[in-house]
Amino acid sequence: MNPYPPPGRCPVCAGDLAVTRLDCANCATRIEGRFDGGRLGRLDRDQLAFVEVFLRNRGVIKDVEVDLGLSYPTIRSRLDEVVRVLGHGSEERRAPKGVVVSRREHRRQILQELRDRTIAPDEAARRLALLDADSDGDGAAIVPRPATEASR
Repeated sequence: MNPYPPPGRCPVCAGDLAVTRLDCANCATRIEGRFDGGRLGRLDRDQLAFVEVFLRNRGVIKDVEVDLGLSYPTIRSRLDEVVRVLGHGSEERRAPKGVVVSRREHRRQILQELRDRTIAPDEAARRLALLDADSDGDGAAIVPRPATEASR
């Protein structure tokens, strides 16, 4: 018997699934309860396969590119998605708020937030329009600081 891997998310609402029963294939012992599948249990089949290739290549993206026949941006995108699903956001990799970044980098950050679903499509469109309208030719943008309690 070739068991199917368990899904990481509910197919109806995309919520987390809980493992509630374990069966021994040898003696038929059954254990029921609520068991934690761990963070890797959140990954779907394709994401797990990607992680296996990534680990087999010891994280060397060039080697992952060769193994999968995919481009660097595609590999990075898949890696970012795995990191996000595992609960490690990419916020720490972004420029700190209030820091001057290139317009290109700012545009990339907006699009990444849209892909990560941390902003709605209409908010992304609004920010991109502001970025384009605010162009003064210097090639830089200021990522605004979040409001603090003192400044409200």
